[in-house]
Amino acid sequence: PGSTNLHYEGEMVIVIGDRAKNISAAEADDYIFGISVGNDVTERGYPSGPFDLLRAKGGDTMAPLGPWIVPGLSYDRLGLVTRLNGKVVQKSSTRRMIFSVAEIVSILSRYMTLEPGDVIYTGTPGKTRAMKPGDKIEISLEGVGVLRNTVGKRQ
Repeated sequence: PGSTNLHYEGEMVIVIGDRAKNISAAEADDYIFGISVGNDVTERGYPSGPFDLLRAKGGDTMAPLGPWIVPGLSYDRLGLVTRLNGKVVQKSSTRRMIFSVAEIVSILSRYMTLEPGDVIYTGTPGKTRAMKPGDKIEISLEGVGVLRNTVGKRQ
């Protein structure tokens, strides 16, 4: 409700396969089921406040992912491309990530127990733009597939 500045965020998504708590980066691959592609949709129009991230990222339909979960894929050099209405608006590679997949899983496992089926959105490359109803978003991750969504009208 109250959405005025809804942005796409094309991201690689890690899917956890086994319970992980306080694991090292060297152990992380043993706890990862696979990877997918996601859109970490974010409402940037809310004023800052104690629940700003919850409101900005936590609404219904705000984190689509898929169409596949791919196990066993080497995820350190995958191309990630986001298109808005057919135009490339983000283009990067997972090799440019600030933290490796193993580091992300290890760090998070220090603060929370990761359970099978948990998903971790790994961050978006570069700038984003606002979307409007009817816009078509396509996010492709090399070796995984293309996530396609159309922005709906506010309910």
